Amino acid sequence: MPTISSLNSTSGLTPPAASQTANPSQTLNQADFLKLLVTQMTSQDPLSPTSDTQMAAQMAQFSALQSSQNTENDIQGLRANSLIGQTVSVASTGSPQTGVVSSVQMQTGSAPQIMVNGQAYSLSQLSAIFPTLSTPATTTPAASN
Repeated sequence: MPTISSLNSTSGLTPPAASQTANPSQTLNQADFLKLLVTQMTSQDPLSPTSDTQMAAQMAQFSALQSSQNTENDIQGLRANSLIGQTVSVASTGSPQTGVVSSVQMQTGSAPQIMVNGQAYSLSQLSAIFPTLSTPATTTPAASN
């Protein structure tokens, strides 16, 4: 009687645990939505096209998606800007890096990046935020007469 491992090796079947699963963090973006819309329009039946109300609903969904993406980008920008001057730890290749956020790089169409120790990092690489200790300003005593 064959065992499960021999069945897998001879039949080419793999157990469910080894099968590839979809990444739950993947979401549809604007380009994906447009591809779906174009595919739907090109493959629809010409004798029964999409109704005006369905088209309006899809355009409203598209506008809501675009607005949502713009809001998300704005929030990421605000979060990144609030980190300027903060001490952070970021995950990088090798060992984690710790330093003060010196600036933020904002580029159209992409997520903001924080600059730590002269290196750019995405907000997804941020692993910790520490209170930045400031050194008290030294004052010179006034000359007494």
